[in-house]
Amino acid sequence: MDRFWSAPPVTRTLVAAMFVESALVHGGLTSAMHIVYDTSRLLKFLPELWRLLTPFLLTGPDFSFVFDLYLTYTYASGLELNSPRFGQPGDFFTYVAFVATVIWLTAGILLQGWIFTSALMMAFMYTYAQDNRGKKAHFIVVQIPVELLPWAMLLLTLIMNGIGGALQQGMGIIAAHLYDFLTRLYPTFQGGRNYIQTPAVIKRFFGADRSSFAHKAYGSSFRSGQSVPQQQSGGWTSGFSSGWSGRGAGRRLGGD
Repeated sequence: MDRFWSAPPVTRTLVAAMFVESALVHGGLTSAMHIVYDTSRLLKFLPELWRLLTPFLLTGPDFSFVFDLYLTYTYASGLELNSPRFGQPGDFFTYVAFVATVIWLTAGILLQGWIFTSALMMAFMYTYAQDNRGKKAHFIVVQIPVELLPWAMLLLTLIMNGIGGALQQGMGIIAAHLYDFLTRLYPTFQGGRNYIQTPAVIKRFFGADRSSFAHKAYGSSFRSGQSVPQQQSGGWTSGFSSGWSGRGAGRRLGGD
């Protein structure tokens, strides 16, 4: 439980929801037909709006139940904690909402899919691979360049579940690449504007209006607040204090 509560909030909530929903379905306590995506049930009177969320939370049965939870926790927490692209409160939540929307439009509306969990996991894996280019990753019993990991997983899905399963899962790569293009590639190399910004209300919900100190794999950062905690020298942080910060009001030389 200590390890669970120490996990980042979005990943912790996502994995817990996946565990509960999948345990209910695979344990026979509810039917998968009550939670899979179904456009007709969304458009009827008294729409079943939960079907916009539950298709992203159902794992596979048997061994896939543990495997899917493990992959989701590994790559989602790796992004939420360590990715430099999610440096502000709520950024990772905005990323998840964006890729989930693209997956819903492609895998759900376009391909008429029912379950989007594997596509969401693939989006996490693709973004994680882009952030860690040049490193090695374990795939089954071998080590491969991490940027090849999503494609190796997609090939495995093609072999095990056929072209339909691979197409559904591949929508996660499209969603994650579109996010990368709109937030990093296009603004950086084409001089365009990044339109995918975290709304202020989401930033406040995740603590942007409270002082917080976050440890990252690439350093430490202070988040907004009324005061910045004083740190002893001996480590790199994103907040620096100057020797002039404690001085009083200045006086103009030569004045009265």
